[in-house]
Amino acid sequence: MQTRKRYSKEFKQDAVSLVLEQSHSLAEAARDPGPNTNILCRWVQEYNKDDGQAFKGNGWLFPEQEEIRKLKTQVKRLEREKDIL
Repeated sequence: MQTRKRYSKEFKQDAVSLVLEQSHSLAEAARDPGPNTNILCRWVQEYNKDDGQAFKGNGWLFPEQEEIRKLKTQVKRLEREKDIL
């Protein structure tokens, strides 16, 4: 059984950028070693729908990115606690 291939947030943003900003077709942007055109089309739709905030939880994160995400969550929680006091 083949494992599902996962793409990082940066990879997805670069692929979407090829289509939206550099006017490549979906087929051109999906050429090797990238995803197929259906997946790329879904990424473009998600990017347009979320106004650039797409791919929040999709793909794997580098350890540094995961730590930044945790720290941002902690900062928000601490700010809420401070506001309560």
